[in-house]
Amino acid sequence: MVKVIDFQTDPSKYKHWKLKYDGPIAWLSMDVDEKGGLFDGYELKLNSYDLGVDIELADVVQRMRFEHPEVKVVVMQSAKDKVFCAGANIRMLGGAAHSHKVNFCKFTNETRNTFESALADSGQNYICAVKGACAGGGYELALACNHIMLTDDSTSSVSLPEVPLLAVLPGTGGLTRVTDKRKVRRDLADVFCSIEEGVKGKRAVQWRLVDEVFPNSSFDEKVAERASEMAAHSAKADVAQGIALTPIARSFADDGVSYSTVEVALNRAEGRATVTIKGPEADAPADVDALVDQGAEAWILRAARELDDAILHLRNNEKELGLIEFQTQGDPEKVVAHEALLLANKDHWLANEILQYWKRVLKRVDMTSRSLVAIVEHGSCFAGPLAELLWSVDRSYMMLEEFEGDNRHMAAVILTEGNFGPYLMSNDLTRLQTRFLGTPEQVEKLKSSIGEALEADAAEELGLITYAYDDIDWEDEVRLFMEERASFSPDAMTGMEANLRFAGPETMETRIFGRLTAWQNWIFQRPNAVGEEGALQRYGTGVRGKYNMERV
Repeated sequence: MVKVIDFQTDPSKYKHWKLKYDGPIAWLSMDVDEKGGLFDGYELKLNSYDLGVDIELADVVQRMRFEHPEVKVVVMQSAKDKVFCAGANIRMLGGAAHSHKVNFCKFTNETRNTFESALADSGQNYICAVKGACAGGGYELALACNHIMLTDDSTSSVSLPEVPLLAVLPGTGGLTRVTDKRKVRRDLADVFCSIEEGVKGKRAVQWRLVDEVFPNSSFDEKVAERASEMAAHSAKADVAQGIALTPIARSFADDGVSYSTVEVALNRAEGRATVTIKGPEADAPADVDALVDQGAEAWILRAARELDDAILHLRNNEKELGLIEFQTQGDPEKVVAHEALLLANKDHWLANEILQYWKRVLKRVDMTSRSLVAIVEHGSCFAGPLAELLWSVDRSYMMLEEFEGDNRHMAAVILTEGNFGPYLMSNDLTRLQTRFLGTPEQVEKLKSSIGEALEADAAEELGLITYAYDDIDWEDEVRLFMEERASFSPDAMTGMEANLRFAGPETMETRIFGRLTAWQNWIFQRPNAVGEEGALQRYGTGVRGKYNMERV
């Protein structure tokens, strides 16, 4: 039986991370349970990690935002002697299916991006305090922090040994962050990424691989001092108390997953999943205090959490469903009202966190390696953050005019101020800016339509949807698209979609994910890495990998 990977956890279930809160400073300690792997067949020695360790870390980072907004500085450290983190577990990688390796890398990338952006988005700064060996994915954890401190002793170093040891690349942005974020000189980066033993002490500072180095005798004191300084100089407003991220209500069946605001229907025979998001039934909270009182039960936060979980479930547990179809149902004006409360109070910590969370969830959709389509039926509520799905997908189809026997309200798209700013893509543009990259004046023109219920003919004319069809053609056109998409090679689709979705400027984030999609995806399938005589299979045996030396 195939193991279902569950992305929901909470502090009472953590096996691998420990937390201590001290006012504005949180101490996050990595203490991986060797016997606590997500799958059988390997031990998580030396603080090495698998997807289960990162699922917990993602939960920690999320709860830090919502449950502990008083935190201004997070210190990431190891609870083990003489090792910070040995990186992704090699036995796990050697035995995992290709699809699991790539999905694992993608999720860990998203998690690191989340705490890396915590300073800009939420005013929470991450320090990494490195004692002991910090290798591969361990150094990638450190790289995603904004400040790295290293102890100066015989056992402490930073390294990216994947190329010489494993014949693969660092999987969570290591190469890109070394050059783009740390701005390490190219020749020094070449040396660093080609040696197994890594770099220690003052040389690590000179090469820009870390920010500070201190002797063991004063290291803990200096870390505490730096954390206190950063907290004292933080511009983050003081918040007395957060909200509890209560468990998500969901139920699983053979043909789908049900949440309170999201329904996932699985059609395995036709290779697709339909994700339907239900708009709010109740009016928006009267004010931001009422929003805080609702907490995790507020529709606009609940919907984001449930959509996030649904996407992760489909990515990791339904890999052969190559098409995800997005639908919505509900009152679009109520969606607008719920978002409007956030936009009017975006300086309030909770309103800001919910907006930032929607940004991350929509990025998760963008990064999902499936064909994506939006089906805009009568009765839908594609407005505000839900309208963003229309421009996340590869195509959209919208019902035109009345359909016989359909008493639902007319299909319409409603633009809000939110569609012009808060939900930036990885390329640092809005989805509308990305969509109209060649005609930026169209984005300005669309602002005059904010608040209008744009029915199919207007939405098509404005370029907000791909196709509009009436009652006569609707069923056939949608069916033909579904059938055609299911017939294409999934490999070609993944490559095509990843190329087309991210027009415009390159950022560190687009480079990290683009290189994962192209190069790591390819390298993970090459016999030099994963073949019987490849480096991943032979790691730890004392015999180096046997390589086909032909350059491709």
